[in-house]
Amino acid sequence: MSRLLINLCPKIKSLVSSAAGSLTDVKSVNLINSTRNFSITSRLLSAWPQIQKRAPEFAGTAVVDGDFKEIKLSDYSGKYLVLFFYPLDFTFVCPTELIAFNEKLSEFKSLNTEVIGVSTDSHFSHLAWINTPRKQGGLGGLDYPLLSDFNKQISSRYGVLLDEPGVALRGLFIIDKEGFLRQMSVNDLPVGRSVDETLRLIKAFQFVEKHGEVCPANWQPDSKTIKPNPKDSKEYFETVN
Repeated sequence: MSRLLINLCPKIKSLVSSAAGSLTDVKSVNLINSTRNFSITSRLLSAWPQIQKRAPEFAGTAVVDGDFKEIKLSDYSGKYLVLFFYPLDFTFVCPTELIAFNEKLSEFKSLNTEVIGVSTDSHFSHLAWINTPRKQGGLGGLDYPLLSDFNKQISSRYGVLLDEPGVALRGLFIIDKEGFLRQMSVNDLPVGRSVDETLRLIKAFQFVEKHGEVCPANWQPDSKTIKPNPKDSKEYFETVN
């Protein structure tokens, strides 16, 4: 019996050694795969728009004042820009949003802010929709550019493209006068956005730039702000709590 065990020992050692080697190989493969996945994820994330980073470049044909015009991001240098995406012309929620932005356009301009709407429709579709009366689901005229993203590159670059239907989600991006992204939000298709909230956010960012104080939740232009340091911030907290 003892002789049998002695004869088996080398085989057992060999099996154990082989198993250990396999486990090491598995760990190595897992580590390589994890590193590779992390690298791919990092590249994907770096390709998407990020707050405090420069907004992705864009250029294309837009309908401007009833005509076709080539526009690009750099045309708006020195101004704030609201770039908002919507799914399709001649639909249901979309005209309510575009008309709402149009009706508040003078307020945006008073804040040194321009507005651009974008969808994956052609510029010909945009023009037809703009010229359709509101009572028939059209826009009945538009005072800001409506940009065509027919090749879907802009929607993809801004991370809002739904690949299968080939339309954009309701993404909204606030870009400051230096070309940096300050805010972005994305709605699913059935729910429209608040134009008043977009105006509030622009006012808040511009207030911070001018005064150096920060804006609390639900801030409005006539409400209190916070001095961003441990000592002086107590002045705000003592008055509101």
